[in-house]
Amino acid sequence: MSSDQATADRSPKSELDRVLGQRLRELRKGKHLSLKTVAEKAAVSESFLSQVERGLVSPSVASLRRICEALDETMGALFLSTSDQAPQRLVRVADRRMSFRPDGSAHYLLTPPLARKLQVNQSVVAPGYSSGEEPYTHGGEEECVHVVQGSLTLDWATETYHLCAGDAVLIDPRIGHRFHNESSEPAVVLWMISPALGDI
Repeated sequence: MSSDQATADRSPKSELDRVLGQRLRELRKGKHLSLKTVAEKAAVSESFLSQVERGLVSPSVASLRRICEALDETMGALFLSTSDQAPQRLVRVADRRMSFRPDGSAHYLLTPPLARKLQVNQSVVAPGYSSGEEPYTHGGEEECVHVVQGSLTLDWATETYHLCAGDAVLIDPRIGHRFHNESSEPAVVLWMISPALGDI
């Protein structure tokens, strides 16, 4: 069992974990895949995946990416639309596609589905939460991380950036990175990725 699974969050059960697990289960069932098949492809145990689907534990972002890859989906598949008739160009606050990530953040996709060259995500990262010990990567050529409120620590490659409100840093998302909110206040963060991936 990986350190991801061993520590895979000892945080209390939450509605966010339940929603995330339910969405993963829907994706797996929709593809007629067994727990064992997906667990093997994602390099996690079958019991761990079952607990994730039931909302009993939270995987790290890196583990969640592997589970999505095993389902042949991007993490963008975890976004849930709050409206079936969201405008194609204008995204009202009530129409943002939303997902809950295992790092304890509410995650919103601010750009509309028609966006191809730019993707803007907004996270509200809870105090004390992180993306996990294991660095993760994703597609895109450039990613600008901008802290709107609060503070965030971002580890990228061999560098560590302590970002306060108003700070921004440009990274290559194909290189391992992780983040954590070490403060006692929520952090509001914008993640601007080019080209657009429909991913998170």
